Amino acid sequence: MAHAIYPDHAGRSVLVTGGASGIGAAIVRAFAGQKSRVGFIDILDAPAEALVRELQGSGAEVHFAHADLTDIAALRAAVVALRARIGPIAVLVNNAAFDERHATEEVTPQQWDALMAVNLRHQFFAAQAVLPDMKAAGKGAIVNFASISWMAGMGGMAVYTAAKSAVLGLTRSLARDYGPHNIRVNAIAPGWILTERQKEKWITPDGERRMLEAQCLKRWIVPEEIARFVLFLASDDASACTSQHYVVDGGWV
Repeated sequence: MAHAIYPDHAGRSVLVTGGASGIGAAIVRAFAGQKSRVGFIDILDAPAEALVRELQGSGAEVHFAHADLTDIAALRAAVVALRARIGPIAVLVNNAAFDERHATEEVTPQQWDALMAVNLRHQFFAAQAVLPDMKAAGKGAIVNFASISWMAGMGGMAVYTAAKSAVLGLTRSLARDYGPHNIRVNAIAPGWILTERQKEKWITPDGERRMLEAQCLKRWIVPEEIARFVLFLASDDASACTSQHYVVDGGWV
């Protein structure tokens, strides 16, 4: 799937969390195609290393750092390691998440904390880690990933939807605090995206039928379509866009 080319992305240092597979891998590929200097963090070594080999083989500058994003010390160390390879971070894409279903009656305090850590907390601390780079440059762009799940009133994952709704508050506060430094912060809320994980875990004939009934567009939305919108939001073409929550769901909510 072809992307528009944004000349300002060439040579720009971009950090993506959860970049080894799914939407994250599509985002890494998209920025690599813009000739950005891309670093990504993931816990999955094999697909991450395969992605690096693929993109470096085509001449792209792409680097991977292993880290469990729920371990904030490891997250910070990964940012330091990638900064040493790609330079001060100009764009942060907080993509990583874990949409595991859970029954409300069975959630323990430990599970609550773990789900918040993997779906929300790391977004704050990744932003904290790169904001000094952006302040020094006098500009930057952060794209946080939310979800339509809370807007669509989806059940079976109350902690996940709570975390994803909180992404909007985080986004607006960061945009307000760092707008004077010309740092833009936006959120994307994807719908149900056709990734390998969704195929393996959640897609059923009945679920697909209900999704197609709910959406205005009667087809699956694919990761590359989310990546193209991330490219726009991170580009200078979106220079007046900040503190906003953009739904990319084929017209579901």
